[in-house]
Amino acid sequence: MSNYRVASRYAKAILELAIENGKLEEVHADFQKLTAMAKGHRELNLLLNNPVVNSEKKLSILKALYGEKAEELTIKFFEIISRKNREDVLLDVAKQFESLYNEHKSIQVAEVTTTFPIDEKLKAEFVKIVKEISGKESVQLVEKINPALIGGFVLKVNDRQLDESLSSKLRELKNQFSQNHYESKI
Repeated sequence: MSNYRVASRYAKAILELAIENGKLEEVHADFQKLTAMAKGHRELNLLLNNPVVNSEKKLSILKALYGEKAEELTIKFFEIISRKNREDVLLDVAKQFESLYNEHKSIQVAEVTTTFPIDEKLKAEFVKIVKEISGKESVQLVEKINPALIGGFVLKVNDRQLDESLSSKLRELKNQFSQNHYESKI
């Protein structure tokens, strides 16, 4: 079975269990912390995927990273994953959990790329556009800055992309000019 399917099933199980126990926000915070630690420390990702390090050692490292601040449900989940020797899917589970959490809370994640940091007025306009596109109640806007766009913006919502950047407009013009529509009468 692929890691995606395994991670998806584990994520769905922990989400349902967290909802049932009324600990959804706490478990969500724990998984966000795991994702942030993995992004900040490549060694954690390598450790979780390393078949040489035994599961007990990986579990003790995870417990040490979280300390006493982790939700008991999250630690029990880590213990189950460790018993099954599936630590290699833990980061994929965190990613799937985030996706399922957003779906459960009706949150739409959108990515906007501009050449400059956007202000609150512009952010409100993007949120309005994303709400129209997705039909979701709330929007989580991820801002990125890319000077190569020259101007304008690129808005990504799920698998849809609205590219209103100057660099893409210039690329379109270049393609139009590269086609020779002129035929000589000689």
